[in-house]
Amino acid sequence: MSDFFGVKMSLGSVNRLRSEASEAVSRPVDEAQTYIQSAPIVGADETGFKQGNADGQNPQHKRAWLWVAVTPRGSFFQVMLSRSSAAAQSLLGENFSGILKARSLQCLQLGQCWTKTTSARAHLKREFTKISERSGVSRQLGRDLLAQQKKLFRLWHRVRDGTLTRTEFQSLLSPIRERVRSLLSSGADYQIGSKEKTPLAKTVRTCRQLLKVEPALWLFVTVSGLSPTNNAAERAIRPAVLWRRTSFGSQSSAGSVFVARMLTVVTSLRSQNRNVLEFMTDAVRASREGTLPPSLLPQHSQSHRSDSMSLSILNTDKLSEVEHRQAALEEIALG
Repeated sequence: MSDFFGVKMSLGSVNRLRSEASEAVSRPVDEAQTYIQSAPIVGADETGFKQGNADGQNPQHKRAWLWVAVTPRGSFFQVMLSRSSAAAQSLLGENFSGILKARSLQCLQLGQCWTKTTSARAHLKREFTKISERSGVSRQLGRDLLAQQKKLFRLWHRVRDGTLTRTEFQSLLSPIRERVRSLLSSGADYQIGSKEKTPLAKTVRTCRQLLKVEPALWLFVTVSGLSPTNNAAERAIRPAVLWRRTSFGSQSSAGSVFVARMLTVVTSLRSQNRNVLEFMTDAVRASREGTLPPSLLPQHSQSHRSDSMSLSILNTDKLSEVEHRQAALEEIALG
């Protein structure tokens, strides 16, 4: 600040401004979470995060986790000292009724607390590759699974390009699904010890875990608008990973809240092609003046159903900002 603007600031002032900025966007971030929790399809991802104990909130120095929930026009981040199903429910709410797209097998298993959860095929490819790189029977099993994965994506690319109808895709995919289930079953049938750590044991456990969630692996086949990848969530969390590597995480729970709120603001606004600095300026000004802060909900707010189909757009020219916010939230509640 001193070099660029000639403004001298103490460390205490920096922390006070951080706190002010965090509080200024608290309401818009809460609204963004409500918006995400009402979405029909949500991509989720998580990554490790460092949170210190400067405020006494992490006395055991537990590893924190940075979670993200993503829709096409909004994202919500949250830092928690857990990777459990309770943490997943805190992210999306106990009453989440949409479809959760999870990247990793761990996330997929946590997501079973909801009715519909599906896995990103890219993660399955990584699991199949690990199996193929092991010795013994694992090698051929992994190669066979990868071959079926390749067939699947060859067909999916045709669906994406419009050269194959979804009905045809479902028909052609049926033998691939049966073959994958057969291969996983053959891998799961090997007998291993409860504490065995051999390459074969790792393969057997992976196959057994995948069989437990096997229906979720194919949900994208029957649900329109659902893809076999989770690229959006992975792209959303990538900048956070890069930031974490250079900042070493946070020193307190308040710092983690600030990180999550800023990531929510920046990621959501960028997905809507809106100006981040302008939003933050308006939010802080509104906080100081005691007025309504700007919203992170998509401009010309639509219900979540319009993320996959076209719905009517609210007439923002006839609504005040307060009425616009209220109408958007009511539409989400009814949708």
